[in-house]
Amino acid sequence: MGSIFKTKPIASLIAETEGKQGLKKALGAVDLTLLGIGAVIGTGIFVLTGVAAANYSGPALILSFILSGLACFFAALCYAEFSAMVPVAGSAYTYSYAALGEIWAWIIGWDLILEYSVSISAVAIGWSGYAVSLLDSIGIHLPKALTLAPLDGGVINLPAMLIIALICWLLISGVRQTSNLNGVIVAIKLVVIALFIILAVWHIKPANWHPFMPFGFNGVVTGAAVIFFAYIGFDAVSTAAEETRNPQKNLPRGILYSLLICTVLYIVVSGILTGVVKYTAFKHTAAPVAYALQQIGINWGSALVSVGAICGITSVLLVITYGQTRIFFAMARDGLIPKVLGRVSETHRTPITSTVLVGIVTIITAGLLPIGIVAELANIGTLFAFVIVSVGIWVLRVKKPELKRSFKTPLVPIVPILSVLSCGYLIINLQEATLIRFVVWFVIGMIVYFSYSRHHSTLAQGTSSEQVS
Repeated sequence: MGSIFKTKPIASLIAETEGKQGLKKALGAVDLTLLGIGAVIGTGIFVLTGVAAANYSGPALILSFILSGLACFFAALCYAEFSAMVPVAGSAYTYSYAALGEIWAWIIGWDLILEYSVSISAVAIGWSGYAVSLLDSIGIHLPKALTLAPLDGGVINLPAMLIIALICWLLISGVRQTSNLNGVIVAIKLVVIALFIILAVWHIKPANWHPFMPFGFNGVVTGAAVIFFAYIGFDAVSTAAEETRNPQKNLPRGILYSLLICTVLYIVVSGILTGVVKYTAFKHTAAPVAYALQQIGINWGSALVSVGAICGITSVLLVITYGQTRIFFAMARDGLIPKVLGRVSETHRTPITSTVLVGIVTIITAGLLPIGIVAELANIGTLFAFVIVSVGIWVLRVKKPELKRSFKTPLVPIVPILSVLSCGYLIINLQEATLIRFVVWFVIGMIVYFSYSRHHSTLAQGTSSEQVS
């Protein structure tokens, strides 16, 4: 039984990145920062701001973003140390393997599979909705049969399926091309957000900020737990570790810079939104930024924001699909899922099999199933991963203080403890149904691990991952 707690030596993890089973190193600090912004700035700023303001936080939405941002910041410091020390694909999964053992690595990997898969399908459906709406506004009307899932009154959601297929094709074609496209998309949506700030800031009415905390502090905390979805993605930067040049320096920079930029943008935008329009007005709109511009008479801004939202959601989809394929790749290389999923394209040095699998599953899900409220299910997966990574930093500091650390999380164990407490606090403020779904998925994962993964693990078999073909 003790073998399930066996850790994987960091030296062997790094050795696996060499040779034909390694991925091509092509990314720098700017690429990683843009990757983080690409993942974070999307649904959160264009949709969730209004939901959280109207139902939970009111004008104190600013405080909700600060609370969520702090929880992420503590976790990000832990991610930064791990990513520099273990520059290998797999993010929290790989870090747990190095610090806590195989069983914890499996739990986190299984958890991340749920988080990313659900998010990919949901974001693709959101992208489809915005795209169809934008086409309608310019006179191109697509039939509902081809834009809605069967249970929503259609036959198939073709736009959602096509965007996932396009994203997967880009990911297979090479990380450099993916990064370049992401950079362009991020630039467009940052320009749109900056334009909103410039146009709307002059129309703030301080009276709209009163009462500042209409639902009390509990509302602020619940709002923080809900809009935490807005921050999901910065950890996807660490999944690019194996494809990063000089990862010891560039990964911590990419993680922390992207989180800082996104937090500042969220605080500024939420402050302006609730200042321009009374928070209660956002109860009836799914596009709060566009709605606010309409209320101050800038109707052309609404179409512009729709373009920004589509760009925002495209880059989120790009990065979370990228993250999912790299986690599958790392788990396959370790033998915890079938090794064929770890096959790397000889031409582009990208994980081709795992990308195709992720594409097929999420294309079917997005095309045929109506995805309801998935934000909380993705939230709990991310928060749980943050907790495990934070504990892992503390454990490694105690067990292996001699390890070389090019970036050190400050004030250990205080920062990891603060990360665990803040993430745990947000978890208990999620809905009970979310916790139940998470437990069910966890139980299924344990059955898979003890019936298959434990026996096929390269660590358990004492084989080298270099033998994976």
